[in-house]
Amino acid sequence: MNAAAARRTAAALALVAALGTAAAPARAGRPCDQQPATADEVAQGMALADATARALDASGAQVVVLARAGQDLARYRLQWSHIGFAYKSGDGAASHWRVVHKLNHCGTAEGAVYRQGLGEFFLDRPHRYEAAFVPLAPGAQATLLPVLRSNHEVARWHEPRYSMVAYPWATKYQQSNQWVIETMAGALDPVAARSPHARAQAQVWLGVMGYQPHALRLGALTRLGARVGMAHVAFDDHPNAKRFADRIETVTADSVFEWLARSRLGDAAPTIVRP
Repeated sequence: MNAAAARRTAAALALVAALGTAAAPARAGRPCDQQPATADEVAQGMALADATARALDASGAQVVVLARAGQDLARYRLQWSHIGFAYKSGDGAASHWRVVHKLNHCGTAEGAVYRQGLGEFFLDRPHRYEAAFVPLAPGAQATLLPVLRSNHEVARWHEPRYSMVAYPWATKYQQSNQWVIETMAGALDPVAARSPHARAQAQVWLGVMGYQPHALRLGALTRLGARVGMAHVAFDDHPNAKRFADRIETVTADSVFEWLARSRLGDAAPTIVRP
């Protein structure tokens, strides 16, 4: 860790000590944990943020899709749980990396779009202190950069009603990873950018561009337990034929990385970052 990163970590540790039992932030598809982050968790998060910033600078990119391992999804054969856009906030020496992404409100049925620094992005108690990113194709970066810098524009394809297993081809709910690809589609497709049915048109573009969601195998009892006990999980937007066959399709970080490579909208493989 370099001197600047060490100073940021020390400041963050002091902040945690001062705040004590401060409320936890909104989380992507997880209930809020009222326990404050430990000094070790802050140090690990800030170290990962510093390593990620250096890797992003070295990539030469201005817009990337950035992933973290917030939850352990190994039983579904998934490596990453949550993605957002990381982008350069300005030009020249004063520019720094920011992240814009969608988060669920602490296990409620709603979500919102947040703009954070890399440090905040990795202070969400991830399951694994690793990150991955894919620089987008130059044309996509140029189109998306002004969109991501604008509060109005990043909200254009946002739906507050949240389900962490939202069906990718419906508009009733929207989960965090789905917001990323729909925002990308809306910005890159001239029709979606003008359409009064922005999300539906963005999904049409995603289908044309070959996006394929992952299918999770969730039995009836699992679905029932999740729906009864979790406000941020819903299955009623999924087609009955797939739902009753225990095939729950949703947007995963891994499927987005695969699609970016397949469509040539991004690099062939994500860059992995460890502190």
